[in-house]
Amino acid sequence: MYPELHSALHDWWHAQRRSQGAWSCGGPDGGYRGWGRGHGHGHGRGDDGSGGGPDFGDGDGGGYFGVRRPLRFLAYKLDLDERQVGELARILDELKTERAQAEVDRRRTVSSFADAVAGETFDAAKAGEGARLRVTSAESLRDAVLKALQQIHGLLDPDQRAKLAYLIRTGTLLI
Repeated sequence: MYPELHSALHDWWHAQRRSQGAWSCGGPDGGYRGWGRGHGHGHGRGDDGSGGGPDFGDGDGGGYFGVRRPLRFLAYKLDLDERQVGELARILDELKTERAQAEVDRRRTVSSFADAVAGETFDAAKAGEGARLRVTSAESLRDAVLKALQQIHGLLDPDQRAKLAYLIRTGTLLI
């Protein structure tokens, strides 16, 4: 209807996103290194084969720890040494596995709920099975996140812990 308005909003939105340091996982200039293979605007495929652009993990398809490349992001923001990066990679890999299992459980839960309402009568046993799976999965994921946070805490020095707390507190890093 108003193509010039759409174009202006689109340009404004992209300018806002480029200017936010939390979106970069690149270097000190806040650039998009690694997202768009040098395009500088986040389109295309990233270095790891994933789609370009940010993903804050607050919905479907989100990255764990709220950013698409949490290891790179945290290594840069917290100024981690090689030993810390290696250990953090292991911790995040374990958490990624647990989140993948939680996603499988979520699909099973949805299927159980759908099966419960699909029949002529409500199948309370099927719905209860789905609800139990949802709770068990949430508890398991909670435990994995707490374990990861405890391990990360032990890995960092006091200054790095303060930076991590700031990233979490400000919403730059979602857990």
